[in-house]
Amino acid sequence: MCPHCNSFCNSYFLSLFVTVNKHKPWIETTYHGIVTENDDKVLLDPPLIALDKDAPLRYAESFEVTLTEEGEICGFRIHGQNVPFEAVVLDKSTGEGVIRAKDKLDCELQKEHTFTIQAYDCGEGPDGANMKKSHKATVHIQVNDINEYSPVFKEKSYKATVIEGKKYDSILKVEAVDADCSFQFSQICNYEIVTPDVPFTIDKDGFIKNTEKLSYGKERMYKLTVTAYDCGKNRASEDVLVKISVKPTCKPSWQGFNKRIEYEPGTGSLALFPSMHLETCDEPITSIRASIELETNHIGKGCDRDTYSEKSLHKLCGARSGTVELLPAPSSSANWTVGLPTDNGHDSDQVFEFNGTQAIKVPDGMVSTSLKEPFTISVWMRHGPGAHEKETILCNSDKTEMNRHHYSLYIHNCRLILLLRQDPSEAKNYKPAEFHWKLDQVCDKEWHHYVLNVEFPTVSLFVDGTTFEPFLVTEDYPLHPSKIETQLTIGACWQVSESTSGGNARMAQFFRGNLAGLMIRSGKLENKKVIDCLYTCKEGLDVQLPEEVASSSLTVEGDDIDAFDKVMQHISYLNSRQFPTPGIRHLRISTTVKCFNEESCVTVPDAEGYVMVLQPEEPKISLSGIDHFARSAAEFESQEGVTLFPELRIVSTITREVEADAESEATVVSEEIMHNLDTCEVTVVGDELDGEHESLEVDLPQLQQRGLEMSSSNLGLVINGVNTMANYEQVLHLIRYKNWHTEALFDRKFKLVCSELNGRYISNDFKVEVNVIHTANPVEHANNAMVQPNFINPVHHASVDLSGHNLVNAHQASVVPSAATIVIVVCVSFLVFMIILGVFRIRAAHQRTMRDQENGKENEMDWDDSALTITVNPMEVKTHPHFFARRQNVCLFVRRISITLMMILNKDFATQQRKWHQFCLKVLRLVTRI
Repeated sequence: MCPHCNSFCNSYFLSLFVTVNKHKPWIETTYHGIVTENDDKVLLDPPLIALDKDAPLRYAESFEVTLTEEGEICGFRIHGQNVPFEAVVLDKSTGEGVIRAKDKLDCELQKEHTFTIQAYDCGEGPDGANMKKSHKATVHIQVNDINEYSPVFKEKSYKATVIEGKKYDSILKVEAVDADCSFQFSQICNYEIVTPDVPFTIDKDGFIKNTEKLSYGKERMYKLTVTAYDCGKNRASEDVLVKISVKPTCKPSWQGFNKRIEYEPGTGSLALFPSMHLETCDEPITSIRASIELETNHIGKGCDRDTYSEKSLHKLCGARSGTVELLPAPSSSANWTVGLPTDNGHDSDQVFEFNGTQAIKVPDGMVSTSLKEPFTISVWMRHGPGAHEKETILCNSDKTEMNRHHYSLYIHNCRLILLLRQDPSEAKNYKPAEFHWKLDQVCDKEWHHYVLNVEFPTVSLFVDGTTFEPFLVTEDYPLHPSKIETQLTIGACWQVSESTSGGNARMAQFFRGNLAGLMIRSGKLENKKVIDCLYTCKEGLDVQLPEEVASSSLTVEGDDIDAFDKVMQHISYLNSRQFPTPGIRHLRISTTVKCFNEESCVTVPDAEGYVMVLQPEEPKISLSGIDHFARSAAEFESQEGVTLFPELRIVSTITREVEADAESEATVVSEEIMHNLDTCEVTVVGDELDGEHESLEVDLPQLQQRGLEMSSSNLGLVINGVNTMANYEQVLHLIRYKNWHTEALFDRKFKLVCSELNGRYISNDFKVEVNVIHTANPVEHANNAMVQPNFINPVHHASVDLSGHNLVNAHQASVVPSAATIVIVVCVSFLVFMIILGVFRIRAAHQRTMRDQENGKENEMDWDDSALTITVNPMEVKTHPHFFARRQNVCLFVRRISITLMMILNKDFATQQRKWHQFCLKVLRLVTRI
């Protein structure tokens, strides 16, 4: 064969070989890679290379001129969901490629990534037809960590308690963590105590122990600063504070007891010892007994109670009517206690002090002179120490001459004695006259409640709700008949001095101590339920125990320490008053512990603390309504009278601070609350009431229906009784003022004040002014020319009658009420202004007219600038029709003003507005002459 043919054949077969894509690309079946977080370069083992048998031999000369792409690697394809990697071909002819991260990787989010990869060639021809893909290979990539995080302690601070004189293997453990993902950087390799010169050390696991025995006397608390390092030597971002408290050598005592316990009013029961437990130092205990005492003797009359008047308290407790209060709070209707010194306490009860030189007389008629029917005497008393002289609490004796004591309650040698002499009408034989009780309570300087139920010849004494029988009863004859009047006194006995001629009366047998709530109730005896209610405290220790633990008193007993602690943790303080008395209540826990030999083997000291009752939010009682109005005289004289407080509104609010977040300041809010009232007093401002022609009245059936009482005097009236603000509103709406002789009445002013808790919280002074509108009679109109209005300068040729105002008497000028006076002054001022303006306008118009009609003629009116004199031709001005019309217009305007003004002041205004018109014309004539 020729050489040329051989060369042709070789070229043909070679060209045929490279234009056919017969084989698939080939890659490894598995790859392993490493990438550092925050980097995108992946190191693969083995490298990513794809081979294709279709590729020409690299070193063959015939391939250097080949232009076909068969056998080249065009790309790699990654399979998987959300794979954060991509594969890139570096050299198509060699099939070399790399894998890199699309974004920065975070080892802490994902340490390893696994996906599959596939290579594909470029196919045949320029359009890449018949493209071949390799098999899928698995790629495992591990993300290498960098030490980007520092250790962080699990707790913000650590606390521990140790006992002095001991060395501990471990006191407590601190622990830090590192958020790095690798073992090397996430492990804590070292802890260190930063605070220098402390007797403590810490190991690599975080355990702290003391290096020497600790002394409570030397240091009671150590504060250590501890830091941590990870294995990459990164230090903790924040050091941690460790507090180690040193306790003295174990002593049996109550632990976990807060000495100061704050009680917020209105929050119900407050646990006193929620975390308390008894430390017995591992002694073998057989029984425990604890007594919890709450000291309230310094609060009010022995503890916190409602501080309403004693009469109101009796009603609240269910006592029937007929109770007379002998020591009331001073007021306009009960002023006999004004001179007595008091504790001046509005937070608690009002207490009267008797120092051995003071006594008071009870007004006649307050108590029946005869007490032979069943009656009750009750009183709160604090007394001591006892003296050898008699000390009189209550005494009813002769006013003059004979010095006989009809009945009295007194103390002698710490004995309480009731003297009750029978009336002369009784049979003349011996009768029980003195009842003696020997009681420790009489002279112990503490408050006690005494109730004497007298149903002759039996007398029962209740002291703090407990019954006591008299240990001695002496008899005496009844009193001799006499017409001598008696005097009831408190704090001493009224008697006539025998050493002075004429028998001067004086006080004797003075009482030394404190009294409150002295009451006498005639005709009825107090029952035990009412007595207990009067004495019961509104505060005390409340026990709320779970079912599995039994205890019925505040003396707790048990043999199991855990159960005993549980009982103590359920003891709470409760004050049921809406506005409790603020202050300290001392607490004391006395404990007795016994061991197996039934002797006191462990001595537990008394635990002492106190409950601090916080100041309650003080209510602000606000009275509002119509404070100034006028009524006709006929309404004052009518049967119904005039209602003083028709639209009265009683509102009580408290102001409190509401805490806000750290960025904003606290805000003050006011909110309305509901509570009771116990007194509302209406007093006259100015002259006292004259009972002959005026009075204040209220609907008594409505008053009694709400359980309220009313007392009145020439100063006003007082409504007493504990009831809601709404009921007081309704009753005050019914108060009426009557006056039968209103001729001399201009106005009347009244003041209303309401209070709660016997004057502890007092409202604002709500003052009401009532004006009297007098309607003029036809006969009076004829004589009105004799009356001069006092709100302008007198004009002798004009008379004005302003009806509808108060009259001093039949011959005096009318007086305009205060509000009406303001209206009249404003209107008259405006009227004068309009008159002057009108006069000037009329004068200007008149001058223009005269110049037009009489050009060159001298005016009838000359003005001399130098002498400042005025010459007026009144006939000329008066007869000019244009001027007269102007003047009439002004007066018509004035007439309209007077009509409106008279409508405000009085319904009968026809006569007055005509006189205003006449008055206006005369004023205009006078002004125009000027």
